[in-house]
Formats: sequence, C-alpha cells, structure tokens
Amino acid sequence: MSEAKMTQVNRESEGDQVSQDQPYVLHVTRDGAVATVRVDRPKANAVNPAMVEEFLAVLPSLAADPEVRCIVVTGTGRFFIAGADIAVMRDLSADNQARMRRWIEVQRVIEQAPKPVVAAMNGHALGGGAELSLACDLRILSEEATFGFPEMRLGLFPGAGGSQRLPRLVGPHLAKRLMIEGEGLTPRRALELGLVDVVVEPAEFDAVVAERARRLAEKPTAAIGLLKRVVDEGYGLPVEQALEREAKGVAELTGTSDAAEGLQAFLEKRAPLFTGR
Repeated sequence: MSEAKMTQVNRESEGDQVSQDQPYVLHVTRDGAVATVRVDRPKANAVNPAMVEEFLAVLPSLAADPEVRCIVVTGTGRFFIAGADIAVMRDLSADNQARMRRWIEVQRVIEQAPKPVVAAMNGHALGGGAELSLACDLRILSEEATFGFPEMRLGLFPGAGGSQRLPRLVGPHLAKRLMIEGEGLTPRRALELGLVDVVVEPAEFDAVVAERARRLAEKPTAAIGLLKRVVDEGYGLPVEQALEREAKGVAELTGTSDAAEGLQAFLEKRAPLFTGR
C-alpha cells in the first residue's frame, strides 16, 4: 500500500466523528469450539465507552466457557478497529478519559483468557485496535490493511496498553520510534518487525483465520492457559523466582485431563483428543 493511501486511511479513522450514542454491535458467533466476536460500528469500528462495556460484557463469559476453546476478535469492512472515537476523546475530562481507559480491561481479559485468542485483523488496525491485538496470542493481518500507532499526530501517545506492551514485544528503542513517528506500517513491514504473525491475501483471509483457529481449538487448551499464566507472571522476575512459578504451573498441569490424554495417546500411537480440561 502506498504512503499516500496509508495517510488517507489514517485521516479517515481520525475523522470518525460518530457520536457515542450511535448504535454499536458486537456479533458473537460459534463454530464448534471457536467463538468469533465481530466488531461492526461503521464507519471505522472506532472505540467508544459503550463498545468497551459491551466487550467487557461478552469476553469474560467466552473466556470462562469450557466449550469455547479459541476466541477470534475481528472487524467488519475496511477496518479491524481504528482506535478511539475522536468525537469522544476530545472530551478531556477525567471521567471521560477513565471510561475510555477501560479499554485496557478488555485487553487484560484477552491476555488472561485460559485459551488462545486470535486477532483477525481483516482491515486497518490503528491506535486502540493495534493495542488490542498486542494482547492476543496470534495476530493475523490482511494484505490490504495497515498497522500502526498514529496517536502522536493528535498530541497523544498510545496510552491504552501500547506504551507498555509494544516495548515488551519489539524492545524499547524500536517501540519508542514507532510510536513517535506514528506511521502506518505495511503488512510486510509489520510482519518483519514481529508486530503480526501472519499476513494473508484478502481472498483467503476468512479461510486462513478459520483454519488457524480450528487448529488452536484442537490443542490442549488447559496447557495453553497455564502456559500463558506462567510466562506472564514469570516474565521479568529473577530466574529463581520465575522457575518457582514454573514449577507451580507444572504441578497444576499434571492434574489436568489433557496432560493424561496427551501422554496416553503418545504411548498408544494415536492422535490425542484434548478437551481443554
């Protein structure tokens, strides 16, 4: 995508002046063990307090549902999630900013979900949308989308998780440069930098997302949930403390049905049938 086109996309997302009172929708669908949450708030799926609260009403139940073994978050149209609704953000009062900042609670639900969560970025992922993706376990980006943190052009910085998760992903120097420059990145550049995991042509996007999510749902999600906790809680600790946290996780893991099934299936030379328990 050309630099001129990326600039147009950024301006379009920043110009989303829809009132926070406009109806918004999160469509939740199920396909076997995969639950998909689709954002549909024209024109750019911009975040407002109502959308935040709906996410917080939907995601915890999906995270806790043992029949859901993979969660996919995606968008509608040309955008995954453009970021914050500027018509809302221009109210700089402490109360309004606190309501908007609950976006980080949405990300924590995703990050702490005891199962894999996929960011299926069907379209442009900017600002808060890019921040949300950083909390996910797998990031898939459409070849026709852009990815970035344009907040600096508004006199802001990525303050809903981005300033902390991005340095942990790519290192502090590169993270600061990406946030200071605020440029939209092409999918290939985002892939090179490790900001996304998979780049897919639009015609194949839905099929690739469905297949990757299905494969994740078939894995031992009890082990995945524990692994996420052990890594997050051990990261940054002195190694001895981190190893103690790992040992607790292993002890908990050995009591799961998935662990017993995986070992038995190996001995019987058959494919395991994990249940996530």
